[in-house]
Amino acid sequence: MKSLVLLSILLSTKLVYAEEQIPAIKIEKLAEGVFLHKSYQMTKGWGLVSSNGLVILDDKNAYIIDTPWSESDTGELVSWIKKRGYKPAASISTHSHDDRSAGIAWLNSKSIPTYASKLTNELLLQEGKALATHSFDETEFWMVEDLIEAYYPGGGHTIDNIVVWLPKSKILFGGCFVRSLQSKSLGNIADAILDQWPNSAERVIAKFPQAQIIIPGHGRSGDKQLLQHTKHLAKANLARNR
Repeated sequence: MKSLVLLSILLSTKLVYAEEQIPAIKIEKLAEGVFLHKSYQMTKGWGLVSSNGLVILDDKNAYIIDTPWSESDTGELVSWIKKRGYKPAASISTHSHDDRSAGIAWLNSKSIPTYASKLTNELLLQEGKALATHSFDETEFWMVEDLIEAYYPGGGHTIDNIVVWLPKSKILFGGCFVRSLQSKSLGNIADAILDQWPNSAERVIAKFPQAQIIIPGHGRSGDKQLLQHTKHLAKANLARNR
């Protein structure tokens, strides 16, 4: 009996310790009306990982680019938005993985419109996850005219990955399609389309030559070097596996 009690205490302690190691969501200003949200999760094989997303403020509306990595952090982000007098008007997820879409069900439950590509919704359905309430099938899709444009360059990190362009601030949100300069590899390639990634990266480079700030899905933001770096990593990976 004493052994069972001791084991229970040890397990509880480990669970509490693990939870304490996950930092709270962080939000910082990037540009006028554009904020970076950073959430965290413990991941198998990678340890504690941070994930980037954006909030765009326009008039009295707020738009979320990729939900935080958990429903609780999604709730925290929406509270942050409301406390500043903005309405959470919509979200868009750049692919189906949890670091982009974990908050969709929570947003749906609050009647906040959620967007994803048709392909992303198909993958969410296959995975038994909540679907975005709005989907699109275009290569170029304006979620908000002249403010938020989604672009599908082809496969890369996943078959469904999109990037999001903010023309007013010249910010390109690359999501997990784009690797940070500190990344020495392509990261999680379990669902990657490796043979398409180099050409898809080239399409993004050609499509957004005016981009000044590039936001990767994980790691530090930077300039257009991130796109060239991503293309280089993708080409090198492809060459090694031929």
